[in-house]
Amino acid sequence: MPPTAVLVHGAFADAAGWTGVIAELQNHSIPVIAPPNPLRGLTSDAAYTASVAAQIDGPVVRVGHSYSGAITSVAGAAENVVRLVCVAAYVTEEGESLSELQSGLPLSRLVSNLKEATYPAEGTEPAVEVTINAEAFPDIFAAAVPAAATKVLAVAQRPPAASAFTEMASAAAWKTRPSWALVAGADQAINPEVERFGAKRSGATIVEIEGASHTVAVSRPKEVAEPIRDAVRATS
Repeated sequence: MPPTAVLVHGAFADAAGWTGVIAELQNHSIPVIAPPNPLRGLTSDAAYTASVAAQIDGPVVRVGHSYSGAITSVAGAAENVVRLVCVAAYVTEEGESLSELQSGLPLSRLVSNLKEATYPAEGTEPAVEVTINAEAFPDIFAAAVPAAATKVLAVAQRPPAASAFTEMASAAAWKTRPSWALVAGADQAINPEVERFGAKRSGATIVEIEGASHTVAVSRPKEVAEPIRDAVRATS
């Protein structure tokens, strides 16, 4: 039995974004699950997704898209995780936040197109969460997705807690786990230079897809599935 691929979605989206990639992996007889990401903060999101992976029999290949690259850097340190794959993602160092990782490089268009709202948080004042302005969403987040679909996605966003961008990563699993990284060359949500920097620093095997948008898993599922398959094959 090959390792199980655990695909964790990023901010503003849900696990449906992995549909095409899941089909590709299943066609190659690779066990796969795509759990929901709570999007309530780096530490709690990493703990939740790590608990899902810990209940899988056998080894796990952790895959993270976007914000979940940071989650993968933290939760990938779990004992049964053997390989890491980051897709159009932030790849954080221990003690580093997403905001710090981006500092010194030009910010993506996403940063200036975020809309804040509040939600109830137990024991504290209302917490802040963010969404992408609906009119900017298609170009920034899903440029390669048909226009009719982006209109739906824009109003079905799953907002992350604003604290997810400032919370520091408690581990950097790529220091002890072989990793792969896919860079989306035309990403408007994360500056591709941020993706390249994190990928190179982690020593990952890097694949870059020229012209790919942030939703590369939706628009180019076969190409996204390939480094995941490579990680599984390297383990098997």
